[in-house]
Amino acid sequence: MTMATYEAAAYYFPNYHRDKRNDAWHGEGWTEWELVKRAEPKFPGHQQPKVPLWGYEDEADPAVMARKIAAAADHGLTAFIFDWYWYEDGPFLQRALDEGFLQASNNDRLKFSIMWANHDWIDIHPAQRSRPYNVQAEGQISEKGFVEATDHMIQNYFSHPSYWRVNEGLYVSFYEIHSLIRGLGGIAETARILQEFRERVRAAGLGELHLNVVVWGLQILPTEQKIANIHEVLEQLGLDSISSYVWIHHQPQDLFPETDYAAIREKSQLDYEKFTADYKLPYYPNVTMGWDSSPRTVQSETFEDLGYPYMATLAGNTPQAFKLALEGVKAFLDRGMTQPPIFTINAWNEWTEGSYLEPDTINGMAYLEAIRDVFGGRLQEEEGASTKKTLER
Repeated sequence: MTMATYEAAAYYFPNYHRDKRNDAWHGEGWTEWELVKRAEPKFPGHQQPKVPLWGYEDEADPAVMARKIAAAADHGLTAFIFDWYWYEDGPFLQRALDEGFLQASNNDRLKFSIMWANHDWIDIHPAQRSRPYNVQAEGQISEKGFVEATDHMIQNYFSHPSYWRVNEGLYVSFYEIHSLIRGLGGIAETARILQEFRERVRAAGLGELHLNVVVWGLQILPTEQKIANIHEVLEQLGLDSISSYVWIHHQPQDLFPETDYAAIREKSQLDYEKFTADYKLPYYPNVTMGWDSSPRTVQSETFEDLGYPYMATLAGNTPQAFKLALEGVKAFLDRGMTQPPIFTINAWNEWTEGSYLEPDTINGMAYLEAIRDVFGGRLQEEEGASTKKTLER
């Protein structure tokens, strides 16, 4: 197997540009950089705030996005999977993709795709200790809303030459399959609507879809009961693959305020074979760079183990430890159980959850360099000097 066969797709969280909903909820011009800037250490040795090496940039600026694309492609990433939001009343946080990535001069260097983050958007920016949190936008969507959202995908994304295809199909992932089923009226209705989505894509001359679901959302039906036979449900829905978003969806963090990254890594690598064996659909494994959701808490409140985002961080997620995780997923992929050999990374820029590949002032480009060292980068000799200048600007 050659290096060129691996596909490394990083999740991209687009809350670092101005959006009219955030203007209404938080005030004019607010972005999640405000939480990054104000993060404080919560216990001895806790490294906060994280400071981005490139500054608090506007990701909707094509020049800003071009630097991200260059760094990702140069260090071996093959795709961004954009966390994509569309509620009953329309889109949210679209400008990073629509104005940033799609207008970037070098977007031919990196594939992109959509993971419909169809969860409730709740008031956790920052989150108080008191519960329940206010729901600002509901994740479940009607058939009418689904058709409007997917028509937008067909018209604006799928024909782009950089849209990511897996096994020749346009890759679209769903974060919460149970929310999708609930909104669309049950398993049978959801299956029909997904099939009609495929037919609309074909009618547009765009070929086939590759429909993926994030595995953590597969346990709960609209009735809030465990699925008796998940394989039957997946088969009825006509899905193509499953994946994971982040390790901690599957692994409890046993120690507070810090759980050892190496321990979670070892357990998560066992999951690769477990999920591959348990599910009939192809499973694309995940590598997680780290975890620290404390920036999403109210900084003046006491930090205790109360549940997200008041929860343990992952300690010891150094670039060297992350490199071991990458070597682990490579060894798994080399066994040939996952075809094509795809894996996801959490995440390109989850700054307020402590899981990001973008350079900070402490580790610089070291996490990206770990990907390059394990999977190989695509930087050409003649491009080296110009790219270096781009990254340093």
